Amino acid sequence: MDVLLIAGLWLDGSAWADVASSLRSLGHRPVPLTLPGQGDGSASATFDDQVAAVLAAVDAASGKPVVVGHSAACTLAWLAADARPDKVAKVVLVGGFPASDGKPYADFFEARDGFMPFPGWDPFEGPDSADLDEEAKRAFTAAAIPVPQGVSTGIVRLTDERRFEVPVALVCPEFTAAEAKTWVDAGDIPELAKAEHLDFIDIDSGHWPMHTKPAELARLLAAAAGPA
Repeated sequence: MDVLLIAGLWLDGSAWADVASSLRSLGHRPVPLTLPGQGDGSASATFDDQVAAVLAAVDAASGKPVVVGHSAACTLAWLAADARPDKVAKVVLVGGFPASDGKPYADFFEARDGFMPFPGWDPFEGPDSADLDEEAKRAFTAAAIPVPQGVSTGIVRLTDERRFEVPVALVCPEFTAAEAKTWVDAGDIPELAKAEHLDFIDIDSGHWPMHTKPAELARLLAAAAGPA
């Protein structure tokens, strides 16, 4: 099965290299995506450009793909279900939640000169980064790709209620499945509260399990995808 892999902010498709290798060994076809504005020279890239690239990958997939979004890119994965509810087999969300209609995509940190750079590790102290050593943090910082402001400030538009029929799996790294279920049940994550098929999956890691637990993450993604 095709498994589309969408990394979160400041990352490109190479972030999935180890996960992709393990997925191949498990019989799946990983498709890591590098979206417009993720280091490809598209400084003027917009959120709509990234959405279009994700949908193009869904349309190009063999059969019905599983679409995996990490962190902020969970919204991109959910938009694939919204735009292609009959084409997406499942959405897997890793360490993040889909934004609601009308909300900014990822306007989380200060932008400078048209970009939202990686803000350093202070905002991610604690469970997010506890499993990253200093060397890993330095490597992440050096490779971090500033996010074009046209991407981070884009507005999410959801239009098709059939997205709620697409099965969803939420992989819970720096928070637990029990915590996430509490948030969903309380209505704090409106999009997931309406999902008709929602599974919660624990992984003992920080916010970037593709770096710290790639083999385990691949195994969970393969299990969520079903038989190869």
